[in-house]
Amino acid sequence: MVRLPHAVRLFLGGVALTAALMFTACATIGPPQPPSLELPKPPADLRATRKGDKVTLTWTIPAVTTDRQTVRSLGPTRICRGTESTLTQPALTQCGTPVSEAVAPQAARTGKKPTATYIDAIPSSLQSSDPTGAVVYAIEVTNNGGNSAGLSNQVSVSLAPTLPPPQNFAARVTSQGTVLSWTNTSQAPASQSDFKYLYRFYRRLEGNQHEVLIGEIAVDAGGASTLTDSNIDWEKTYEYRAETVTVLARQGKSELQIEGDDSPIVKVFAHDVFPPAVPSSVQAVFSGAGGQSFIDLIWAPVPDIDLAGYNVYRHEAGAAAVKVNAELVKAPSFRDTNVAAGKSYSYSVSAVDGRGNESARSEEAGESVP
Repeated sequence: MVRLPHAVRLFLGGVALTAALMFTACATIGPPQPPSLELPKPPADLRATRKGDKVTLTWTIPAVTTDRQTVRSLGPTRICRGTESTLTQPALTQCGTPVSEAVAPQAARTGKKPTATYIDAIPSSLQSSDPTGAVVYAIEVTNNGGNSAGLSNQVSVSLAPTLPPPQNFAARVTSQGTVLSWTNTSQAPASQSDFKYLYRFYRRLEGNQHEVLIGEIAVDAGGASTLTDSNIDWEKTYEYRAETVTVLARQGKSELQIEGDDSPIVKVFAHDVFPPAVPSSVQAVFSGAGGQSFIDLIWAPVPDIDLAGYNVYRHEAGAAAVKVNAELVKAPSFRDTNVAAGKSYSYSVSAVDGRGNESARSEEAGESVP
């Protein structure tokens, strides 16, 4: 028997160990993974808003599958609707027969979260059968084979009825602001004592999406009604709309408000062609001091917010009235020092706004100089 040198034996042992490890690694390959079912991950952010009998559903389009693969293509989205049965369990356990299908959206791109939208009309039969109840929505996003991984989150929408917007809605500009008018033809159903109904009115500048609530009035059947919007700026164009709001008081919860459909938008240009109010209670009093004579005038101030000042007119018998102030008088008083002894004078006052609109003259007040 030939004994190999110790160094050679060590080398051969290392080679054998390496070969054994390589053989072992090659022999432990795991089982092949099943192919992806490509089921889109159900959305968890379904949202619903209601306007009249229309419910707008919005959700984020799935970007990944349930096995965390990128979605390559999507099939249609099933719109699922049911009535709310209990407060502790979901109303929908499966979609069943969908009320409709939304067309297949484009697959989501990496880094973006595109959304999809669908508008559903609540059947009048549901609203009339349970006006204090609710309808529940969910969606089911399918792959291009028509399969899904289940329902999205569920959202609840009130079935409370809404009334039509005010009829013959119109707007006109007056010296006090924009006057809105309408014909009140709506009437709350007598059987629905849990509800109250309001007309709400909104204003926005032309070309601006920001709306301002300018007032609300309880719905009362019959007759014409008006509302004045005094918070406007002259020489601007405004758009107005109205809607009817259903308010439902709920015990132990905040009240529920459902917006009805909008009236047509009416547009007005707030052009100021309106003079201020006519001054009143003009009084004239003669005074003299240190050999100088003058007549003091006072009158009731005009309350218009855009008042710029006053003009004072004086006339003598047989002559036309002339303006005696060189600049607008800012206060409701004036002293006329250009008077002569033995003469009588009559005075009237007008008001002028910031755009130069001048009111009619007041009634005259007379005074004589001794």
